[in-house]
Parts: sequence; structure tokens; C-alpha cells
Amino acid sequence: MDKAALRRALVEERLNLPDRLQRADLLQQVMRIWLVNRPDTVIGAYWPIKGEFDPLPALHRWKEDGELLDEPLRRRIGLPVVNKQHKTLTFHAWYPGCPMEEDAYGIPKPKDTEVIVPTLLFVPCVGYGPGGYRLGYGGGFYDRTLATLQPRPFTVGLGFTNGFIDDFEPEDFDMPLDAILNDNGVVWPV
Repeated sequence: MDKAALRRALVEERLNLPDRLQRADLLQQVMRIWLVNRPDTVIGAYWPIKGEFDPLPALHRWKEDGELLDEPLRRRIGLPVVNKQHKTLTFHAWYPGCPMEEDAYGIPKPKDTEVIVPTLLFVPCVGYGPGGYRLGYGGGFYDRTLATLQPRPFTVGLGFTNGFIDDFEPEDFDMPLDAILNDNGVVWPV
């Protein structure tokens, strides 16, 4: 399996999905429903690039919903900041209107906000396959980060249905996700 070629093909396909906005709306709904009974108060996510699904509207709604409970919860959202030396990620508090700056890869990240430790982590998927394995961009940032985080957060991949790879073969260092959601619902665990 030529993973570099597969990544390029899947990103190109995702960018050209004629119904990407409708799929994104469906995945927003899936995500919001999936979050309803989760006990987490600190969630890590990502800034969408290359046509990825944007989890931030659903997470902002989740944060606001926590403030409306009978006993309001302070819910926090974190976005990744790259540690270039260790090639791992830390998560910094994000909120709409938060000061942002570009990281070394040109991806927006929170500027000068506090480090937070998520108990739930939403991870972007270029592709995904059976067993909860994901195909990322090949940098290994999430796998290295998950190998070091203690306790390990509950991990959830987010992607569109076109990203499913039925014959995906993970590498030895690939860490399976705990769940995968797409625009049709929960894909993993089945």
C-alpha cells in the first residue's frame, strides 16, 4: 500500500466532494448527539485544513450547553501546538475570537493561552479502516503524542464516508482510536 499516494488521492477526493458541506452538516449532528452523555469537560480538537471536517462549531455548542446545565460545567476546548523538537503536540485553550498565530506548518494555533490536558481528543482522519485505525498526514504527531499522554485520552477520529479504506493495514506504531465518527454515524466500534 503506497500510503503517500493514498493520502494525496483521499485529500483530493475530499476537496472535490460536491456535497462536502451537506456531509459536514451531518457530521456536526452526529458529533453533537455523540457528545450528549460524555462526562468530559476538557476536549482536544484540531484546526481543519485541506478540506477536513471542522469540529469547532459542534464543540463551541457543547461548551455553551455545559454553561446552561442546572449545575453549570466549565467546559474547555484545546487546539494542538506542535513541539518541533519532540514532534509531539500539547493542547492550548481555544475559544471563538481567541488570539491565533500560525505554527511552523502554517496552521493556526492559539497564541499565549494556557496548556490544558484533554480527556477526550478528536483527531482528523485523511482515511480510516477496520479496527479503529486512521491514516493521517504521515508525520506521526498524534501517535507520538498519544504514546506519551498519561492518562491517555479517549480518542475519536472524524472523517467523511469517502475516507473509509476497507483493506487498510496499520503500521506497528499506529495506535487504534477508541471511536470513529463519520457523516453516517458511528463507524467504530461497530
